[in-house]
Amino acid sequence: MLRDITLGQYFPGKSIAHRADPRTKIVLVMLFIFTLFFVRSWPSYGIMALYLAVVIANSKIAPKLIFRGLKPLIVIIAFTGIFNLFYTPGRELMSLGPVTVTWEGVETALFLIVRIVLLVIGSSMLTYTTAPIDLTDGLERLLSPLRRVRVPVHELAMMMSIALRFIPTLVEETEKIMNAQKARGADFESGNLIQRGKALVPILVPLFVSSFRRAEELATAMECRLYHGGEGRTRMRQLKLTGADAAAAAVSLVMFAAAAAVHLLG
Repeated sequence: MLRDITLGQYFPGKSIAHRADPRTKIVLVMLFIFTLFFVRSWPSYGIMALYLAVVIANSKIAPKLIFRGLKPLIVIIAFTGIFNLFYTPGRELMSLGPVTVTWEGVETALFLIVRIVLLVIGSSMLTYTTAPIDLTDGLERLLSPLRRVRVPVHELAMMMSIALRFIPTLVEETEKIMNAQKARGADFESGNLIQRGKALVPILVPLFVSSFRRAEELATAMECRLYHGGEGRTRMRQLKLTGADAAAAAVSLVMFAAAAAVHLLG
């Protein structure tokens, strides 16, 4: 299960999605999320799914790697769908004792499941196709106007980038600790929910210790390289918007506008 967590991973490539300016990708992802929450019709979701399929095909990342990242969220997705299935009022479809399933509940559950899936995949494509350092530079440039009100933009962008970068590392460390505990006879799969929670304590303690050790090592390495924030800092790679970024933005905006128009006219 832990190997299925792909959040924060970067898959190197030379596709248009990989070469695009990180600022363009960040803005388009934000617009994608906004559009997903704005529209509420199957044709609109079909347009958004088509757009996402084009992005995935362009990135040349294996779909099985992308959908594998949904496995850890199956419980959350199922719970969301079931909760709305049984607790949405409307026309009765069937009755299971004190619980009533309605047509509106089925529709709402399906809508939310599709929305969550599209949201997770669309957001993950940003980290799949963007190197951590590029993501940091893009966030910093987009948030640069906040410097006028003394917001530490560079530090915030650096912290977000480091957090995303270390998610795969922590997942790998957790898997190693679990394998070591299983070799000593630990059982994480039997028992009720409370017993399983207690069984995770021997994993959480060494994981926190390892995390603090890695954080200290990273801080020491940054201090040895005379890191002191973003003031006066230069970049080896300068961000530059190209015609491909403009074309990608134009196509994306047309797709988002089409999804919104279908929703409003429907």
